[in-house]
Formats: sequence, C-alpha cells, structure tokens
Amino acid sequence: MSNQNSALKAPENTRPDLGNRHPLTPLLAPQSVALIGASTQVDAAGNDMVLELLDGGFMGHAYAVNPKYDEIEGIRCYAALSALPEVVDLAVIAVGNGRIEAVLDEAIELGVGAAVIFGSAYLDEDPQLSERIRDKARTAGMPICGANCMGFYNMDQGLRAFPQHIARDFRPGGVTYISQSGSVLTGLLWNDQKLRFNLAVSAGMELVTTAADYMDYALEQPSTRVIALFLEAVRDPDAFVAALEKARQKEIPVVVLKAGRSEAAAALAVSHSGAIAGDDAAYQALFERYGVIRVKSLDELAATSLLLSQPRRMAAGGIAAIGDSGGEREVLMDLADEANVPFAAINDDTVASLKENLDPGLEPINPLDAWGTGNNYQQIFEHCWQALMDDPDTAMGVFMADLTSRFWLHESFARVCRRVSMRSTKPVVMLTNHVGTDSQDLAMRLCRAGIPVLDGTEQGLSAIRHAMDYRDFLKKPQDNLPEAVGLDISLKWRTRLSQAQMLDEYEGLQLLQDYGVPTQAAMLADSLQEALQAGEQVGYPLVLKTAMPGILHKSDVGGVKLNLQDSAQLRDAYEDINSRLGSRVLLAGMAQGTAEVAFGVLNDPQFGPMVMIAGGGIFIEVLRDRQIALAPVGQRDAREMIDKLAMRPLLDGLRGQEACDVDAVAHALSRLSLLASDLGDLIAEMDVNPVKVSAAGCVAVDALVVPKAALETEQQSVQQETH
Repeated sequence: MSNQNSALKAPENTRPDLGNRHPLTPLLAPQSVALIGASTQVDAAGNDMVLELLDGGFMGHAYAVNPKYDEIEGIRCYAALSALPEVVDLAVIAVGNGRIEAVLDEAIELGVGAAVIFGSAYLDEDPQLSERIRDKARTAGMPICGANCMGFYNMDQGLRAFPQHIARDFRPGGVTYISQSGSVLTGLLWNDQKLRFNLAVSAGMELVTTAADYMDYALEQPSTRVIALFLEAVRDPDAFVAALEKARQKEIPVVVLKAGRSEAAAALAVSHSGAIAGDDAAYQALFERYGVIRVKSLDELAATSLLLSQPRRMAAGGIAAIGDSGGEREVLMDLADEANVPFAAINDDTVASLKENLDPGLEPINPLDAWGTGNNYQQIFEHCWQALMDDPDTAMGVFMADLTSRFWLHESFARVCRRVSMRSTKPVVMLTNHVGTDSQDLAMRLCRAGIPVLDGTEQGLSAIRHAMDYRDFLKKPQDNLPEAVGLDISLKWRTRLSQAQMLDEYEGLQLLQDYGVPTQAAMLADSLQEALQAGEQVGYPLVLKTAMPGILHKSDVGGVKLNLQDSAQLRDAYEDINSRLGSRVLLAGMAQGTAEVAFGVLNDPQFGPMVMIAGGGIFIEVLRDRQIALAPVGQRDAREMIDKLAMRPLLDGLRGQEACDVDAVAHALSRLSLLASDLGDLIAEMDVNPVKVSAAGCVAVDALVVPKAALETEQQSVQQETH
C-alpha cells in the first residue's frame, strides 16, 4: 500500500496509450487511485472506502482528495484532483449528487482513466444529470462503474473500491461475480466465505460500463473459472451476446440469476405465440443457445458457482455417493430422481470391491451406506470410496455428511475425502443434508483443499445437475443449419412484409410453402360459385374459413366450418359465413393427424428473431407447454426442443395409434426458424396453429402473420383516436 512517503511517478498531462491492455484496465486494475470525498467520519462512505483500500492491500499509488484534511488513515490528502502529483488511473468518487458532475469534468480534463461513482447521480431539480454524465464519459472514452453502485473488489489486484467497510481478509479465487444489485453482491461476497472471488462488481446503473464489459474483462483473466451474474436487464445486447460467445469459446461457464420473469407482454400480444412466450422468452432462448446456466435463487447461484469454480471438470457418467446413513441415502435418491441427477451404474469389479470391504449386511450399491459396526470405519470408507471413484461410469464423487467442525467422525470423513481426491482426477464434493449444519470451519478447510462443500441436498443436487448440463453442452456437436432459400424468395417476402397491411391466411400459407414448411392445400373464393368450384378442386371433406380482412381469430366469431362432406354442406356453410362476416373465404382440405403442435415466430427487440414450438390444444392454452430458441436452429436442435415438450409422449402414439413422424416436425420447425432468421425483423408475431402431426409427417393448417409495419400503423391509429 502506498502512502505519502512512497516513490511517485512523474506528473503527466495525458493518459498513456493502453496498447494491448483491456479497456477496463484503468478501472479494474489501476496503478494509481484517488479517493475523492475521503473523510475521517466513522461509518461514512468517505472513510469506509479508505479503510477498504487499505485492507485490500493495494500496492499502487493511493491519494485522498478533500480540502478539509492533510491526511486520512495514513494516506496524504490533497485539496483537488488537479493538486495530485500525477494523473491517476482511477478516481473513486464519494461526493453528493450535486458535486459529481464537477468532479467528473475535472477528471476528464486532467485525463483520468476511469471512475467509480457511488452516488445515484440524480437530482429532482436536474433530471438530466445522469444523462450528461454518461455522455461526457462516453465522449472521453472513460469507463465508469456506476452510478448508484457499491464499486468492486479485484482480489487479483488487492484492490477494494467500496463505500462500506468490513474488516475481513478475502482469499482470491476463480469466481467472477457481477451484480446489478449491491445487496445481492454483498450477500455472497461477505457471507459465503467458501466462495473465493477474483473479481466482484456492483455494476449499478451501468451508465457507461455494462455487465457485458466486466464479463469481457474477466474472460481475459487467467484466474477466472466461472462467471456468476445477477441480472435485472441487459443494457448492451450485442456486447452481452459477444461475451457469452467468448465464454463458450473459452469453456468458462456462466451462471445467471435473472430477476423479473414476468408475463406483462402477454396481455398485449396479438397471437398465441406472443401470449404464451412472456417477457422472459428471449432470455431463455439466449441462455440455451450459449449454454448459460440459469438458477432460481441466490443459494443456487452460490452452490453452482462454488462447484464450477473447482478446477476439475466432470467426466462422463453419473455421480457416485457414499455416506453413513441409510435414511439419508433414501432421501438423496428421491431428490436426485426429482433433480434428474443420475447415479453411476457401477460395474461388477466395483461391486466386488465393495463386498470385500463392507461390514456384513451392507448392500454393495451406489449410492452407498458404508456405516456398519463402526470398527475400522475409516479404512472401510476410504477403500469403498476409492472403488466408487475409480468406476468408469463415475463422473464425480459426492460424500454425504452433516459436517460438524472438530467432531472426530466428520474430521475423519474429511480426511478420507482429501486422500481419495488426491488419487483421482474427478471432482469430489461434500454434500450436507441441510444448510444448518455446523460446518463452516471444516467446510472452509475442505474448500481450500479443492473439495467444495455444498450446503443442502436440494441446492447441492441442482448445482450438480447444472454442472452435468454444462458438461453435455460442451460436448454437443455443432448442428447443421437449414439450407437457405433463393434470394428472390426472401426479397419477395421482405417487400410484402414491409407493407403496412396484414397478411391473410392464404398469404401466410404461401409464405410457409416458400420456406419449405408443409402446408395444407388451400384456395380462395369470393362468391358461392367460386367456393363450389374450389371445393371440387380441393376435394372433400374440407374446411371453410372466413378470409375477410381484419378477422385474426376466426373461430372466435364463428368463422370456421369443419368437416364439410359435400357441395350441399359447403353451400350451407358458405351462405352462413357470407351473411354474417362477408363473401371472401378460404377452402382447405381436412388435415389428418393423431396429434397437434403449434409453431410461432417472435422478434425480440434486444436479441432478435426466435422460433417457438408448443403443444396443441390444452397444452398451449392451459399448460403453456412451449420451447423457444433463437433463430435459426438445425434439425437436431429442433428435435431437442420437441423432446422437451410435456406433450412429447403423445407423438409416440397412444392406445394403438401409430407413432408420429417426429423428424418431419423437426424439419418443419427448422425451416420455420430459417424464415424467422430471414424475415423476423419485419414480423411482429406469427402463429402456425395447428400443425397436424401423423405417421405420414406434418402439415400446417393455419397461419397468422402480423407484419411489424402493419402493427405499428394500427397502434398509431389507436393513439390518434385516443387523443
């Protein structure tokens, strides 16, 4: 830690060229720091940030800035930034909102490299303050942490730029933790000492520097093993996607706790696709594309990050588990089944080794209860545990014990874990049965030995399942994307969709046909005579639907007549629809199928076009059974989407029915995803519902296409009428 007696760099008037350094180096790894607003007031941000810097062990040059003092906590204090003997890399600003802009102006004029702004940068009398600060910093190329943030810890640099002080040493590790909530940051940073961080950032308002930028920096650090995120929103979608792709290339897992999974968009949606997707659909699709691990709670975030921060990657197969309780083993088996965590299928050699070592009456199975008489228990556990770990189908080892520090039995279990772990290349974890065990001291020692301790069976198993999913994601071969259509086809439909006019169902079916999605044969008619002629060409039985403009959901207005068997029924149906709704109709053959699905296309303003498949009927209306992916997707990935549907068993044929051609559905979904990729920027929403599925393939029966231009025109008209 430097003070006023340290050797200082010569003053400089301009910032040096960063060269090959990361753009966030002046912010996160500065060589010199100015603490603006430093003070001697106990428990105030101005004093706490000085104590944090001192306790972190920062080895660069540090200056306090406040005209009231000559020194604070042993650090020399200056009246202003301009009075410092050098232009610092980082200015940490802890002043009132009314002074932030003036301080930032001075920092920019001097050429300071970066800033941390703790304050909210908001004034009732000056609502544009934060925007001006953002614009000035961006123009100057100055990264800023905040505003309205708690700063960061960079353990690799021994630097804490933080407005609240806790007198504790933190061991550096491999978890990068980026949070858009300060309290969520300290909830783990200060309270779960099993987690060891290399970087922990409270991103705040992200006026300039976003979560994506911090991710990019972390991905360049050799110490980063896993990135944990608490997200409320993504403010730079392109940079965020680029960071996820970089993480995938480097095989560094990203774990996300995303807040705000609301359904607010559903009430505004025109189509079923928009209604059942919800606001969170794009995040779900994005995370699945890049193998992002999504968690539901802070506990799950901590457990998953802890597991993935250990250096060993999970092998193929399932888990091998050992413990000292038959009852706890049964609970583990029940919960593992619910979490879809498989146990390793141990081979005959492993079974024989277990039999040789276990006390009489104990079953040589996985998971293993190895406690018998207690005689020679440590040798029994070690030999059995080693046999389980050596089994070819063991992906990782799980030792179950409610750890109590300094208790002789649990200390010996820990020794067994350490010894077996040293002889294996596979991950080994300790799993407690509940989170209230007195395990902190022993757990810390195990974690330092490279053996994570996961607190609580459920969240521990969730972490293990996430690790398995990430393992499988990395091994997944790249899918072949669908073959492109001709340029003339895409240009034709881009021109049509650019018009401020809704597509009718007939056009929607033509659009699907042009992109290779099988559709039911259909014809338009505008009179009874045309309808009768079309009926003969299409063939009976057939469906008659209104094709009058503006009617989106035809069945809601009695605009659909099914299973018309002959011309007489067609005549009656046409006359009814004509009298109520209008003369224009569409005729189509009665598509046959043993099951129904629904397709959809959506366009997210941040992450672009998406394709959706949902179960038909009750599955889409009530159960909201759907899968969503960023477009385009290959046929293999489309098949995986289908396999995740709750209605998937219906496609295999029930009660003597033939199994459906699932590959045909996957092919059609992949083709639709190409349509979404080509044209999605012009489509607000698109429904293909129902899609009839049978052993012979699949066929789209109906299509609702809402061009963005048409929707915007309609919304403008409504606004004008309202005003």
